[in-house]
Amino acid sequence: MFQSFKSTARPEQGPPRLAALRTVIDEAGLDGYIVPRADAHQGEYVAPADARLAWLTGFTGSAGFCIALRKIAGVFVDGRYRTQVKSQVDTGAFTPVPWPEVKPGNWLKDQLPDGGRIGFDPWLHTKKEIEEIEAALKGSGIALCPERNFVDLIWADRPAPPLGPVAIQPLDHAGETAEAKRIRLGAELASAGQESAVLTLPDSISWLLNIRGSDIERNPVVQAFAILHATGRLTLFIAPEKLSDAVRAHLGPDVTLRPPAALAPALRTLTGPVRLDRATAPLQVALELETAGIEIAWGADPCLLPKAKKNAAEIAGMEEAHLRDGAAMVEFLAWLDAEAPQGGLTEIDVVRALEGFRRATNALKEISFETICGAGPNGAIMHYRVTEETNRPLKPGEIVVIDSGGQYLDGTTDITRTVSVGPVDPEARAAFTRVLQGMIAISRLRWPKGVAGAHLDSIARYNLWLAGQDFDHGTGHGVGAYLSVHEGPQRLSRTGEVPLEPGMILSNEPGYYREGAFGIRIENLILVEEAAPLPGGDAHRKMLAFRTLTFVPIDVRLIDAQALTEAERAWINAYHAEVADRIGPRVSVPARDWLATATKPV
Repeated sequence: MFQSFKSTARPEQGPPRLAALRTVIDEAGLDGYIVPRADAHQGEYVAPADARLAWLTGFTGSAGFCIALRKIAGVFVDGRYRTQVKSQVDTGAFTPVPWPEVKPGNWLKDQLPDGGRIGFDPWLHTKKEIEEIEAALKGSGIALCPERNFVDLIWADRPAPPLGPVAIQPLDHAGETAEAKRIRLGAELASAGQESAVLTLPDSISWLLNIRGSDIERNPVVQAFAILHATGRLTLFIAPEKLSDAVRAHLGPDVTLRPPAALAPALRTLTGPVRLDRATAPLQVALELETAGIEIAWGADPCLLPKAKKNAAEIAGMEEAHLRDGAAMVEFLAWLDAEAPQGGLTEIDVVRALEGFRRATNALKEISFETICGAGPNGAIMHYRVTEETNRPLKPGEIVVIDSGGQYLDGTTDITRTVSVGPVDPEARAAFTRVLQGMIAISRLRWPKGVAGAHLDSIARYNLWLAGQDFDHGTGHGVGAYLSVHEGPQRLSRTGEVPLEPGMILSNEPGYYREGAFGIRIENLILVEEAAPLPGGDAHRKMLAFRTLTFVPIDVRLIDAQALTEAERAWINAYHAEVADRIGPRVSVPARDWLATATKPV
């Protein structure tokens, strides 16, 4: 299996490791040290060699950081991980801190009223991140000090960096040659008066060069750095062991290969202005340029928007991947619906079965993240990962959250379905219906061009807010095309400031979570398209809309049909009719029979 059920959190190892870190902090004459989740590439997911936060604290979530002071060590986590962190860290040694409600700068001022010096590794933090903390610390007497990586000094058995082989992404799926991309983006740099851009995000480099990798589990990206020149030429800083002769030939003569250690010296030889992304590039890159007196042109990674706006070949691949994955999901749900009422199934059984149905497509490259299967109260842990210690049986009267996805050569999927095991509590059905109404509202939405995700996020929450309820994560994130399942810069959330544009793919996943009781999430992937004009509409106003890519039934037994409006009922019935039409011919006869029942009108 791709997924393991071994627990990787070791709360008992946190206190001695924290003590060792504090010894290094004292020897350096500092008052504290920041340990982030990030690696030098600033991607969301990290290799085992870079899992410093998890090694130190035991917390394995995909976002967060620790600030270790002499008397207190705060573990900062957002709303997705408030329940999880309490079970993964020794709370006698580490103090969970609600972030971003509590900002690191303000927390430091409270903990160090007399000032102090806080160390950090500038390869693991962006300039934007450090500037925000420093702005909050102004006048406090607290200074942030670039230092060596203190965790690496005490991590005796740290794993080696990943050396996953690089593969070529076929042009049929990429839709544009790497050379054309380099020339196009180089011309944009030249038009802006910039000589080059430093690329640090693995998915940006993988997309630009039409390559894929295996350095990070679940995400087919290549860990490397690159400098893109305005001429379209590129210098790639990558471990040579990753590259076959075929990949070297694919990259071509205009891509110069250098080892990763050559990056810093190369930065100091550039001619400015050099574009650097304040939000994604490690601070150390800026320090290298500034030390050499090279002008920095702060601006977005030039790959971000082009990568987010999928071309026709990428969209076609994503559509096919979703139909294939939808058929696997229907086979799985038909199996689950037959087996769960008989008893004996556990969360691990469900995860194993689902991966098996995806493998049966003979096209699965990887799962796109660790499958979340939370039964009953475990469903309230938003990013719950079942282990042998937490494995829970599926019980009658409970609901089960199943959030999963697949990585296929032609696309990446991400889908959540909440299913019932027998009749459930009316309060859970009411909450499920509100969540469904939010998902339908986003699905049906039309909006003027230029509107960002932050303006749309609240629409998914309307019915929950009317009931005094909410959820502590964004409504949706961007998704890559056989790349990272979480992709920026687009998002449906309060922090989504980038206007949505045609070709962007996002998730649509409102939820509701009641700690100790149940969780609910319903998720489809959606594609931004130009909206057809409507009679009586403003002829001059460009409108956009979402098209759903995911075709899998929603558990109608959990819907309070009386609470739906006529338009909402029409949407779910039309959606289920399309599911039956598109997926029915792709599944076995037993699954087709189940599908006919699962998609009956509400």
